[in-house]
Amino acid sequence: MEKRQVAKNIMASNSDLYKIFFIMPNGDMYLLEPYSIQKTLTLNNYAFRDYFQGAIKTNDIYVGNVIVSAAASADREAVIAVSVYSLKDNSTIVGVWGGSIDFGILNKELQSLKIPPGERVIYAGYKGQKVADSDITESKIPESFANLNSFKNAMNGQSGSTIDTVNNTKMLVTYQPVKVFHNTWVVLLMMMI
Repeated sequence: MEKRQVAKNIMASNSDLYKIFFIMPNGDMYLLEPYSIQKTLTLNNYAFRDYFQGAIKTNDIYVGNVIVSAAASADREAVIAVSVYSLKDNSTIVGVWGGSIDFGILNKELQSLKIPPGERVIYAGYKGQKVADSDITESKIPESFANLNSFKNAMNGQSGSTIDTVNNTKMLVTYQPVKVFHNTWVVLLMMMI
């Protein structure tokens, strides 16, 4: 109950997160809040997830790639995770705290910009999957931008503009890499030409 209360407190003070969980060092889920989501999980072990491996490997805060949740809802999410160490020796990992970033909040931020028709702003994870979209009609549709030259350039640390074809439409794409702890995400501004 004590860890559940910690999870509830984290959620109460961080509106960008819609679930909080604790995973044991072997990758087994220990708890997830809200509990109603934990009851719908389709997996017990998360040792294969990049956020779990990244938090343990880096000994630091790690933001994972865009994934499909193991809950029955199958929501798209990215997890921010951090490993937790024993108070006795500070070298033994006792687990990983994680929080699922609410893409709805990021979508609302972009949609509040009132981007003109024919233009879009996209946040993309480090493997190219869309995180958020300024176009309300496209925001819940999974998309990958990994094959765009603009995305590749940003992942190589460059910023600038280029012509890319998106959904069979030529677009002027302005791109910018954004460091997110140990990973790079990309911001893309797309304009029809």
